[in-house]
Amino acid sequence: MVSVLTFALGAVGLVILAIVALVIAVYNGFVARRNRVQDAMAQIDVQLKRRYDLIPNLVNAVKGYMKYEKSVLTQVTQLRTSIVTGNAQEKAQANGQLSQALKSIFAVAENYPDLKASQNFKDLQQQLMDTEDKVAFVRTAYNDYVLDYNNSLQQFPGNMFASGFGFQKADFFQTPAEQREPVKIDFDDVNAPGASAKPSDHAAPRSTTQPKK
Repeated sequence: MVSVLTFALGAVGLVILAIVALVIAVYNGFVARRNRVQDAMAQIDVQLKRRYDLIPNLVNAVKGYMKYEKSVLTQVTQLRTSIVTGNAQEKAQANGQLSQALKSIFAVAENYPDLKASQNFKDLQQQLMDTEDKVAFVRTAYNDYVLDYNNSLQQFPGNMFASGFGFQKADFFQTPAEQREPVKIDFDDVNAPGASAKPSDHAAPRSTTQPKK
């Protein structure tokens, strides 16, 4: 009788130890995955901050040429702060909008030979393009980590403990579909018969984005 009781107590103890070990393993897994997500977001923030720092230089370089594109320059300036604030979704949306606005500036710049020939402008354009490429690269890693982390929260046995431990799903860093469409620039004003060859003598080309389907 004593041996049976001892065996039962031992079995219960092993079960408890197994449950404790499982809980510890699940919790530590959540922490490790969440830390990878946060580290990847920090890498994105580094590139967004670099872009943030480059914007004022670009605006100063082009504002003397694009006198009729003040709305685009104003939009770029306003979006500048948005890319380094908010959650992942908000940063992604602001970054996508900023990319569209910058594409408009670069496309309009094609009509200003002096600006195109400016080494300062070309350097800024290249740096901003490089930064966007780096954002795209680290975004891929971030989204992979988010997927792994979110899966661990939703799959068994993680789904039994996630809410109790206070772990919540992470946001993907995704640009809205409408912001992925190419920018179209309307040069009708420039190419119209009788239009002056100097950009300053007529209304600047209108920048538009392709309508959302």
